[in-house]
Amino acid sequence: MRNGVVLFSSDRGITPADLAVAAEERGFDTLYVPEHTHIPVRRDALHPTGGEDLPDDRYLRTLDPWVSLATAAARTSRIGLATAVALPVESDPITLAKTIATLDHLSGGRVTLGAGFGWNTDELEDHHVPPGKRRTVLREYLEAMRALWTQEEAAYEGEFVRFGPSWAYPKPTQAHVPVVIGAGGGPQTLAWIARHADGWMTTPTESGVAAKAAALREQWAQAGRDGEPDVRVLVAKRPTPEDLEDWAAAGASELIWGVPDADTATVLAYLDKLAGRLGLAPAPA
Repeated sequence: MRNGVVLFSSDRGITPADLAVAAEERGFDTLYVPEHTHIPVRRDALHPTGGEDLPDDRYLRTLDPWVSLATAAARTSRIGLATAVALPVESDPITLAKTIATLDHLSGGRVTLGAGFGWNTDELEDHHVPPGKRRTVLREYLEAMRALWTQEEAAYEGEFVRFGPSWAYPKPTQAHVPVVIGAGGGPQTLAWIARHADGWMTTPTESGVAAKAAALREQWAQAGRDGEPDVRVLVAKRPTPEDLEDWAAAGASELIWGVPDADTATVLAYLDKLAGRLGLAPAPA
């Protein structure tokens, strides 16, 4: 089982590039960063925790994920570059396809697109995404971007994305850029993932992951998909033995450990302790 780290990156504290270097040195496999383009001051959407207020102000201060990962790519050679989660429907799909393909090309094929449907419907509406259609919009974006990534002359005709035969380079280094959907593991979401994505990333407070992963695999088979879905677990607290058993039974490929949005010295000390608990490489001398 791999181990990744996720930083709720902001305009303070350790930079994504510095974290990527430190995490790679200590044997972690993947760096994840989130995305919010902005947070409307007036908001009807509840936070996923169910509250009207945001847990803290980091949501207002997030860095652009693709610029952040590009800086990390420039200073590392091995660690994976991923989002937890990005909101593709808040970008132009043709431009976003170019950005992700360029990052994958320049990093030697290290990109995973962790995508969400978007809990903040007010934020989505500012990008002209109808909240009730957000799953349809995301499906069309993914289909259109995959066409641009894989076809010599790509075209797409949908309700929200349309373009005629076009050339688009570079192509990603990977033959298939992995797309993992970060969302609660309800039946509708698992069925959507089985049809349109490569795997599932749990929410930080997800329970019963093994049972939900089994349901996803059943949906996967019913959709006629080859192989198996990729299951990645976001870890919100120090896990119990029962948690670890559940995640192992789920066939999780990676555990994603949160690191504090804090100064460099604090984060490095935290990484050292975490790497020690996981049996990874010691801190460099």
